Amino acid sequence: QTRSLLGVFEEDAAAISNYINQLFQAMHRIYDAQNELSAATHLTSKLLKEYEKQRFPLGGDDEVMTSTLQQFAKVIDELSSCHAVLSTQLADAMMFPITQFKERDLKEILTLKEVFQIASNDHDAAITRYSRLSKRRENEKIKAEVTEDVYTSRKKQHQTMMHYFCALNTLQYKKKISLLEPLLGYMQAQISFFKMGSENLTEQLEEFLTNIGTSVQNVRREMDCEVENMQQTIEDLEVASDPLYLPDPDPTKFPAHRNLTRKAGYLNARNKTGLVSSSWERQFYFTQGGNLMSQARGDVAGGLVMDIDNCSVMAVDCEDRRYCFQITSFDGKKSSILQAESKKDYEEWICTINNISKQIYLSENPEEIAARVNQSALEAVTPSPSFQQRHESMRPAVQSRPPATRTSSTGSLGSDSAALSALSLDSLVAPDTPIQFDIISPVSEDLPGQAKSSGQSGRRTNPFGESGGSKSETEDSILHQLFIVRFLGSMEVKSDESPDVVYETMRQILAARAIHNVFRMTESHLLVTCDCLKLIDPQTQVTRLRFPLPNVVLYATHQENKRLFGFVLRTSGGRVESRQTSICYIFESNNEGEKICDSVGLAKQIAFHAELDRKASEKQKEIDRVKEKQQKELNKQKQIEKDLEEQSRLIAASSRSNQSSAEGQFVVLSSSQSEDSDLGEDGKKKRESE
Repeated sequence: QTRSLLGVFEEDAAAISNYINQLFQAMHRIYDAQNELSAATHLTSKLLKEYEKQRFPLGGDDEVMTSTLQQFAKVIDELSSCHAVLSTQLADAMMFPITQFKERDLKEILTLKEVFQIASNDHDAAITRYSRLSKRRENEKIKAEVTEDVYTSRKKQHQTMMHYFCALNTLQYKKKISLLEPLLGYMQAQISFFKMGSENLTEQLEEFLTNIGTSVQNVRREMDCEVENMQQTIEDLEVASDPLYLPDPDPTKFPAHRNLTRKAGYLNARNKTGLVSSSWERQFYFTQGGNLMSQARGDVAGGLVMDIDNCSVMAVDCEDRRYCFQITSFDGKKSSILQAESKKDYEEWICTINNISKQIYLSENPEEIAARVNQSALEAVTPSPSFQQRHESMRPAVQSRPPATRTSSTGSLGSDSAALSALSLDSLVAPDTPIQFDIISPVSEDLPGQAKSSGQSGRRTNPFGESGGSKSETEDSILHQLFIVRFLGSMEVKSDESPDVVYETMRQILAARAIHNVFRMTESHLLVTCDCLKLIDPQTQVTRLRFPLPNVVLYATHQENKRLFGFVLRTSGGRVESRQTSICYIFESNNEGEKICDSVGLAKQIAFHAELDRKASEKQKEIDRVKEKQQKELNKQKQIEKDLEEQSRLIAASSRSNQSSAEGQFVVLSSSQSEDSDLGEDGKKKRESE
């Protein structure tokens, strides 16, 4: 607004300069051209008549000036045939005032404009150097020099700007004086010169000239009074504005306002110029309803940057710059990284965009509603005493109540909260349970929420689908669905029987983030398969966390904010190694909470049917193995029977052959016995040995 208003004043000054130059040339012709005095006077009269056609942006009293100049033009027209002996008097009474205005006042405006432009450029350069300060390796000497440079340039720009504005305001009074004084001097010179011209100059004209002289003196006194007031205002502003020259004021003296639904100011925007290179551009940003607008210097109006209804905003680390935050649209297709000048602006921008994303600005008193919402968030971490007392009497009944049947799929908008009314908050979440706001890297620590026996380490997912010699564990999975999510936090819960556990965990984590000013969120890709849920780094494709699907016992989306969803993971191990623990993980998605819950439910159904098919297949395989074993026994028995038949045939054949050989042996034995009787004792032994 200031620069637009300054442009109007500068345009008016240019119009005044243009008009004064023309009037000066006309009066100079009166002074120089004695032979052309009549023509020059006529041209002056003509220019005075054309004053009403001029379009001065700040011409507040044009009607008075127009009527006055019209009267002068009429008189000058009557005196256009006068003599040219007025050169000396015209030089003192007419040329001197307009020359002073042209050479001194208008040139002063041009000089102040150049000085203001130089100071503005120096301030922009100082702000750019200050924005490039590193937050990790800060050199105190360099930081002090840059801060002092910003302070000096900002103070110089402010002082130059105030003097420049004062000169522009004064120019409006000097314009009237520079127009009226030369004409008054001209007319007085004409009267004094023409002693015999009294018959042409009536008393009415003299009265008119007297009134003009009085008006000029009044304008001069008013100008002096206004200049004095502006000088006093400049001194007061210099004293009051001294702390504001610092680029990053003390947050204790200037606290951030967290209930805003409108904000405007300069931000540095990150523009990618290549695959790994980027540039930063400083522009003026402002919110307009549910839109984020930007306006470059010199533009007539702002342009739309992003629709921030239902958007998400979070703090990010970007190129070693401080106070950076990222805005992502509700559909996740567009995002912008911006850098604030100070920590106060940084927190106010994040809180304002967060309030606008909740559409608080549509209400009648948006700041009051934002204050109540933030106050409710501050009070949401610890249950109120009245709430605890209200449910104190219900605790014995709750403890004696048998556990309800677990539902593996939930998350509808209109689900009843009967369980929450019957349970106390302590039965859902332990009061001293710590909250984890960030994802622990699996390289340095054990994966939270997983069994240690899984042995899953940080593993890069091949984006080209190549296995590299090892088969992926999700390669045979029927379901593959990918969602963009941001991790809000996780905490251990005492129950996993009702979706109210997820709602209470969401409330605790969001309230804790609001109290501790935790704006940073880790963005990941959630891969839903029939075996597990995976959190994958979108940049490196490394698996950050792996959740086995059978261990996911409960999942739900928020009842009102559909971007929030969570699930409960049952693990073997926790604070006490001998018992099972349940951990609830909360995420924010791009308005896809119900889709993710439906996808997880579908994955569990597929996994359930796959398990049934696997058991049926194993049973069929067992039956086939029994049949095969029986068949083998039957074949073995048939082989034994076949072998017995073969042996019986061999025995029968051998019995027949033995009978025939027995008869032959009898003959041989009888002959040998007769021979043995002839051989004697030694011959018998030899025969036996043979």
